[in-house]
Order: sequence, then C-alpha cells, then structure tokens
Amino acid sequence: MKSQELFLKAIKQKIPQSISLIDEIAAVLEISYDASYRRISGKSKFSIDETIKLANHFNISLDNLFSKKGKVIVEKTIEIENLKDMLQYFKSSAENIEALTKNKKTKLFYSAKDIPLFYFMDGTILSKFKAFVWLNLLNSSQKKTSFENFVIDESFTEYMQKLKKIYENTIVNEVWNDTTINSSLQQILYFYEAGLLSLKSANALCTDLKRIIELIKSKCNEPNERFSIYYNELILLNNNMLIETDEKLTMFVPYTLLGYFITDNEDSCKNVHQFFKQQILNSIPLAQSGIKEQHLFFNRAIRKIDYYLEKINSQVDLLF
Repeated sequence: MKSQELFLKAIKQKIPQSISLIDEIAAVLEISYDASYRRISGKSKFSIDETIKLANHFNISLDNLFSKKGKVIVEKTIEIENLKDMLQYFKSSAENIEALTKNKKTKLFYSAKDIPLFYFMDGTILSKFKAFVWLNLLNSSQKKTSFENFVIDESFTEYMQKLKKIYENTIVNEVWNDTTINSSLQQILYFYEAGLLSLKSANALCTDLKRIIELIKSKCNEPNERFSIYYNELILLNNNMLIETDEKLTMFVPYTLLGYFITDNEDSCKNVHQFFKQQILNSIPLAQSGIKEQHLFFNRAIRKIDYYLEKINSQVDLLF
C-alpha cells in the first residue's frame, strides 16, 4: 500500500462512517471539496505541511505509520545555552506535558536517577540553585558568576509553577533508589569548593534538600491514591519518563542534563511501559510498606545530607 493510501486509511479509522472523508479533510485543511477529492483519489499528493496538520488533528503517529521496524522518529527539546533558552524550555515543557495530562486518569512514570525536577519548582533556594547549575553545566561560555549574584527572570518561576501544578494533578509513580539524591549533593559540594557558592548558601541548600525528603516522606503517610513512590535497589535508574493516557503512551528519554527525546512510537513505549511495571514489581512501595522500610530509606537519605553538611563545614574549620 502506498504511503498516501496508508495515511488515508488511518484517517478513516479516526472518523465515524457517517461522515464524508472528503468533507472532513477539506474542513481540516481549509481547501475546496474538489481539491480534497483530488488528494483522496490519488490525483494529487498531500504536502508535508498538510500531512503534519492532518496527523496532529487526528492524533495519528507518523512514526508508527511509516518508520521501519527498529527505527524510531523522535522530537527533541530545545538546546539550552542561556537563561532565555531555559525559559523557552520550561514554557514548551509545560505546554507539552499539560496537553498530555488533561485527563485526570493520566499516569506518569518517572525513573528517578536524580530527584525529579518537579520538586525544584516551588520558588525556594533550591529552585534558583538548580537553574544556576543547569546553565553552568549546559553552557561552557556561561559567565562564571557566583550563585549569590545569579538572577532569574520572574516568568521563569511562572512556568516552573505551572509544571509543578501539572505534576501534582497527575497520577504519579516514581521509582527511586539510594543514589537518587547524590547528584544534587555533589553539585552543592562542587560549587562550594569552586568558590561560586557561599557557606551560608551551601548550608541552606542542604537544609532545603532535607525539606524535600521530609515532604516526600509525609506524602507517603497521607491517604493519596494519586502518588506512589517505590524503592528499587536492583537496577540503575535513568531519568526516563513515561506518560500514559487513554489514547497513547509518550516517552521522554534524556540525552543531556535537561535535553529529552520525545516519542510516541507504539512498540517502544509499550516496552518501556512494561519495563516500568516490572521495576515496580521488584520495588518496595514506600507508601504501603511498614514504618521500618520507610524509616530505613528516608533516614539513609537524611544521613547522606548530614554527611555532606559535615564535609562542607569541616573545610571551614580546617582554615582556622
């Protein structure tokens, strides 16, 4: 079957039999009845723009229709080189995820190699620090200003808050292990030792990190069917994210610190969905587990933060 015939067959499956395919395509593309008929009869071809417009309107994955087995077509998030790029990144991310999570039944799965960025969207000192870290690590030409002199635009906070709200209104399944908090702690230590972060700020950041751990612990003990966190000590996590809606699965695969490839390739997403389910089966559900398991997990995290606090403050003692 030729590509255009295959595409038209997919569109037909999306509309009721009582509706004319010619009329429907004419309406979507804003073309005449005759022009629509010529495309459906094969006398003329859809342009690239028309194909994309129809695919978006009817929610058809061109990836699933036309890609060869073993190859996946992906979108990707924008590259970040400055604060303006980062603002656009969070704006686009909020719009993309909001479009996928409009249904209250939508589920989100997160393989938390690092603390999910949604926890840094509350306007605290950690929110500012993460933006500072991301810019420094993503752009080698970034001017090396201190954290205390780093300023972010108010609209940046607006989009972060939007992402946080979306996350809180979605059914969330997070998979953590004992290394999930490591990168945040190491970033605090690194920028402190580099002289770009004051002792006062380093201590405040560690305290704020403790607040996040305590927040998650509290969520585990509250009756909430929309939030689940699992402790997995068997595999390395990778910051993959999967969104499950009634219509489809969408996968977000990290390729840089904040950069993600995005795909709704059916086979790939189904495999990742099954892998998440397998991870969860091999994990301890912290919300449903006993007090002992919860305390062991969260106390290890707090002790690790205390270790870094002691390491940072002991460097000051050595100077005197």
